[in-house]
Amino acid sequence: EFRLFWTELRGTMLFFYDDKKAPTYSHKLDISALTSVTSIYPNENDSAQFILMLLNEKLEVKADNCEHGKEWKGFILTVTKLLVPLDESLSPEQLTRIREVLDKEKKRRVMLNDCSSTSQNKESLSSKDYSSTVTAMPACFYAVSRKEAIEMLENNPLCGNLILRPGSDSKNYAITIRHMLEAPCIKHYRVISRERSYIIELERQVTVKSLQDVISYFVIQTHGNLKPFIMQTRKEALQTDQSSESKTQEKS
Repeated sequence: EFRLFWTELRGTMLFFYDDKKAPTYSHKLDISALTSVTSIYPNENDSAQFILMLLNEKLEVKADNCEHGKEWKGFILTVTKLLVPLDESLSPEQLTRIREVLDKEKKRRVMLNDCSSTSQNKESLSSKDYSSTVTAMPACFYAVSRKEAIEMLENNPLCGNLILRPGSDSKNYAITIRHMLEAPCIKHYRVISRERSYIIELERQVTVKSLQDVISYFVIQTHGNLKPFIMQTRKEALQTDQSSESKTQEKS
């Protein structure tokens, strides 16, 4: 039987939430090894259904609407194959959104590759190592500049107030935060990548083992006042008529 989840697509990861207001996902799925997407004809309720075939797993997904399901399928194919799917039924508006996702995904991968190469002392990564590195990146990582990070935080305050981004030297990382005192305050912190650790440059340096630990440090030290910035725009691919959020039903 199908289970209902509220779903996000971030890069090549699907995140499933039990409730649309849940602060954390219940489980996630890496779709970078996607081999095919097979559509199943719409049923009498006008829903869309398709099967995601991975190397060692099959996932059956149902969207609440044919158009939303078609666009959702387009997003999945785009981020995994790095090309816009040849689907004549996609509208110009849908194609525009899909092309925007493609541009962002290409940029994200370039920045991840640059940062990963640096953290590995510029040694070449095997495909398995690269996949692990991509998967391990925190959800609040965005391949953006300092200025772009500030704009994202200012324009989308409900999405969170902490962004992890590449450093200005493209070798290390930086944290950009926006928090409210008497007025909004923007701060930036440098995160230095070492062979097996990361150093947060504060008045007293803090060393942690992973980038996720970097995020956790800021969240814990501020008692949850800092929240990872998670952009929700890709949920639009599965909007319902009653909500601006998106939902899928999953059967494995």
